[in-house]
Amino acid sequence: MTSNALPQRPPFASIAARHIARAAAVVALGIGPAAHAGAIRLEDDRGRVLELQAPAKRIVSLMPSLTETVCALDACDRLVGIDRHANWPTAVKGLPQVGGMDDANIERIVALKPDLVLLRPRSRAAETLERLGIKVLALDAKTHADMRRVMETVARATGRPGAGEAFWRTLDARLNAARARVPLNWQGRRVYFEVHGGVAAASESSFIGETLARLGLVNAVPGSLGPFPKMNPEFVVRANPDVLMVSALGEISAMATRPGWSALSAIQRGRVCSFASARFDLMMRPGPRLDEAADAIVNCLASLDAPRN
Repeated sequence: MTSNALPQRPPFASIAARHIARAAAVVALGIGPAAHAGAIRLEDDRGRVLELQAPAKRIVSLMPSLTETVCALDACDRLVGIDRHANWPTAVKGLPQVGGMDDANIERIVALKPDLVLLRPRSRAAETLERLGIKVLALDAKTHADMRRVMETVARATGRPGAGEAFWRTLDARLNAARARVPLNWQGRRVYFEVHGGVAAASESSFIGETLARLGLVNAVPGSLGPFPKMNPEFVVRANPDVLMVSALGEISAMATRPGWSALSAIQRGRVCSFASARFDLMMRPGPRLDEAADAIVNCLASLDAPRN
């Protein structure tokens, strides 16, 4: 039957009907003003604005601290893929691994059909994934303030605005509690926190340095050198810190063989905090277990012979 056989309608009725039908189709397809009413707008650390039409349900995380943040916000069940270094909580170990920051497996990520990928701004995967139409949120936490912001951003991405801020308040209170447990004779003492196998150190301007400051300790490495500067062994000799904090992978006896280090009071008096690999890992991650890192530092100090005034 052709359109000529249909009853004639007044022009305005026909036009109105077409507009109503088009509007209904637009809403059904998930576009247009009605669909955008509940959209989530986020700005990442590249300065790019991302819009999610609904809270992320299938998340791939390419950074351990971001994986931990998702889980800390009770959204662990939304993770469908992780990077090779993620190992907390235990539940994530069974998830598909998709490489790392510099060698992410794009094909495998796409196969997981994520509606959001979390990664660092410097990740090589970001632009490729975006060209493939996958939503990317690039986040990086270099300070405590960054951690607070990242937590709330992830909370909003999962449809729980305010949860990140609430988690940070709890974390902040736990840091204060850790500070209260620092032995009196250790307060104000100088710390050298070694990273990257002894090649570098965490300075005052790093998130680790901020944690040390929150505990009432003094960092032997100034922030003006950058967050994690490469260090000359002679610098440490001149600084002569009260305590050394290192990964358990490095032996104290081996440290004593470094030029001039045998004369360090921390070496001579055994004032070295040596953290097991798993514990050191969490201390190097700017994420939701910051309080555990602080507790590990305080527990070690409490076990050492404190300097006398």
